[in-house]
Amino acid sequence: MVVEPVVVAVWAMLPAYVPNNAAVLVGGGRPIDGGRALPDGNRLFGDGKTWRGTAAGTAAGVLLALLLTAVRPAAVEATGVDVPAFPLAAAVGLAFGAMLGDVVASFLKRRTGRERGAAFPGFDQYDFVAGALGLTAVVATEWFLATFALPVLLAVLVLTPLLHVSTNAGAYALGLKDEPW
Repeated sequence: MVVEPVVVAVWAMLPAYVPNNAAVLVGGGRPIDGGRALPDGNRLFGDGKTWRGTAAGTAAGVLLALLLTAVRPAAVEATGVDVPAFPLAAAVGLAFGAMLGDVVASFLKRRTGRERGAAFPGFDQYDFVAGALGLTAVVATEWFLATFALPVLLAVLVLTPLLHVSTNAGAYALGLKDEPW
């Protein structure tokens, strides 16, 4: 059934989808790179990657995972889909991994001469997914393998750009972002 992998994909990725949005809302403050640049003259990450945003984003993702775990029995009953509970390691892996993936993409943007907020097709849509899945595979391997079967991974890869574009356009329309991507 096609619906089940889609439901599991969205459920399992919510703790990774939320952190960057939370970082936009709560971020600001001291940049992670402390203003340092590499010999190419470009900053390591830029002003958009801050300690406060990273901490708030990670906390939001972990808290959401804990909330989803608490409401899981009702969700399973309502949907008939066996969505996963989130062990703490998976919650942290997804949330912090999403933030880490975004920081790595920022580093790559700076190395290719892109300014903060400039579009970076492909990376903008999948950086946090790669970070979230990669870190979770390392810190919660059994949970990762049980949750992200091939149909679920494919659903994540198809749904993520659609969700990413729509949420960014919404944040732009609300004045929360300076660009719609």
